[in-house]
Amino acid sequence: MGNTQRSAATTGVGPGASQSGPARMRAVVQHRYGPASVLELVDIELPVPGPGEVLVQVRAASIHPGDYFIMTGEPYLVRLAFGLRRPRHGIPGRDLAGVVAGTGKDVTDLRVGDAVFGWSTAGTLAEYACVPANQLVAIPAGLSILDVAAVPTSGITALQAMRDIAKVQPGQKVLITGASGGVGCFAVQIAKAMGAEVTGVCSTDHLDLVDSLGADHVVDYTRTDFTDSAERYDVILDSVETQPLEAVRRVLTPTGTLIPNSGRGGRWLGPIPRIAKARLLSVCTDQQLRPFTSFPKREDLLALADLLATGQLTPVIDRTYALDEAADALRHVASGHTRGKVLVAV
Repeated sequence: MGNTQRSAATTGVGPGASQSGPARMRAVVQHRYGPASVLELVDIELPVPGPGEVLVQVRAASIHPGDYFIMTGEPYLVRLAFGLRRPRHGIPGRDLAGVVAGTGKDVTDLRVGDAVFGWSTAGTLAEYACVPANQLVAIPAGLSILDVAAVPTSGITALQAMRDIAKVQPGQKVLITGASGGVGCFAVQIAKAMGAEVTGVCSTDHLDLVDSLGADHVVDYTRTDFTDSAERYDVILDSVETQPLEAVRRVLTPTGTLIPNSGRGGRWLGPIPRIAKARLLSVCTDQQLRPFTSFPKREDLLALADLLATGQLTPVIDRTYALDEAADALRHVASGHTRGKVLVAV
C-alpha cells in the first residue's frame, strides 16, 4: 500500500488481530488517479495512532465533490496539493463519524468508547482511521452517529460562508442556489438560525425538502430564472454557478455579497479563472464578490455540534452505500444532483 497509512505493530485492536501478525482492516484504496473504477476494497494493516492522534472505528463517512476531484486528479491543479503522479494518501474520504478505539500519547480529552465526528486528511473510507484529536468532537447526545457523519466538511463550508464571509445579519435577504445539495441544505438552516430571510433555489423534485429546512421562499429553477427577479438580495451563495456572473450580480444589492462556490471549472485550473474574475470585479464595484476556500477548524465543528444539539441544524441524507459500494457513492456525488449528503456506512 505504499504510504496509504502508517503500518500497525502487533495489536489486539480491530478485526483480524492475531498473535502471529498485525491486525488488519478493510479499506477502499486507489493507486492512481482516474474514474471511480480505480477504487479497490482491500485488506491492509490497521494503523497505529501517533502522539496527539486517535484511532477511530469508522461507522460512517460522507462524500463530497472534493473527494471526487481528488480521486480523478482533475482539475490538474489539485495534484499540487495531493500528489503529482498519484494520491499521496491512497484512502479516499475526508469526513467521518465513529467510536474511539484507541488513543496515542498526549490525548487527554477523548477516551476509548467516545462517539465522535470530524475530518481526516489521511482517508476515511476504511474500517478504522487515525485522526488528530483536534479534528474530532463529541457527538451530541441523542443524535444518529450515521447522520452526523454528513456534517463536517459541508457544514463547516456553509458556516464559514454565512458567518465569516457574508457576515449575515438578522433581517437580511439571503439567496442560496443548490439549496437541496450538501452545502446548500446546511446553508439554508444556518442562515435561518442567524435570523435571515432565506430564498432557496432548487429543482422541482426538491421544493418540499428546501421548504422543510425553513426557507422562507423556494424558487424552482426549471420554471423561474432567479436572475430575472425584481427582488434584491444582501447575500447570494451560488453553489451551482450555472448563470453568468453578471446576471447573478443584477439581483444583488448595491453593497451585497456574492459567494461563488461550485468548485467546478476547467480541466487544468478548475475554478481559478472564475475566482480571479470575481476578485477583479470586486475592485470595480461596491458589491463584494467573495469566492473562498473553507479551512476546517475544531471551533467551527463545535459550533455545528451546538446547532445540532439545539435542533437548529438537521443533516439531510440522500443515500447510504456500503463500503464495497464506495465507487457508486462517488459516481452519485459527481452527478451533481444529490439531495443532501451521501454516506458510506462501514
